[in-house]
Amino acid sequence: MSGEAFKGNLEYGIDPQFLVNIAEDIRDAHSLGIQIGIVIGGGNIFRGVAGAAKGMDRVTADYTGMLATVMNALALQDALTKVGVDSRVQTAIEMREVAEPFILRRAIRHFEKGRIVIFAGGTGNPYFTTDTTAALRAAEIRADAILKATKVDGVYNEDPVTHPEAIKFETLLHMDVLNKRLKVMDTTALSLSMDNKIPILVFSLKERGNIKRVLSGEKIGTTIGG
Repeated sequence: MSGEAFKGNLEYGIDPQFLVNIAEDIRDAHSLGIQIGIVIGGGNIFRGVAGAAKGMDRVTADYTGMLATVMNALALQDALTKVGVDSRVQTAIEMREVAEPFILRRAIRHFEKGRIVIFAGGTGNPYFTTDTTAALRAAEIRADAILKATKVDGVYNEDPVTHPEAIKFETLLHMDVLNKRLKVMDTTALSLSMDNKIPILVFSLKERGNIKRVLSGEKIGTTIGG
């Protein structure tokens, strides 16, 4: 999930009402009996690349961004608890007072018990994006698909915000995205997904019920691979 989406109608931070909406959508999707793992960005609080661009040391900026993902993860866990969904936060940066460390076997066990697992802290290393974290965790847990829930309703040939005439793709191959240099995910994330034959579904998080629609097989957004 894009951290940017957590802003809702705010300029930055977390929109509490929008967070409740997300939690309810996740609850409805989880009711289908599907095991769900969630990787969250931190762009609504702090973006490492942006911090580095303004003169901050890149490694320090990236670690700060990772901490922002933990903040989002804890906020989402709280919202899920309030709507009756059991979840666990696992972080690649150890902080036992607030979350479990990422341990693959423990994550699998949580899935088996019907819990949602929220993966925070990125990969635990600088220079890797949230997208790469999502692809890595998906490969580790042997996920059937990666759902990229963002503020845009699919993949376009150009930015639809600045180019209203932009064309939306319904389906793409991983290699198409790489060759066309489409700004969906970074190349490391795409390569990981392609090598492990994991399809990626890109859709908007802003429309209520979209998570359940995607998991129910409705054709919304853009499907990459698969």
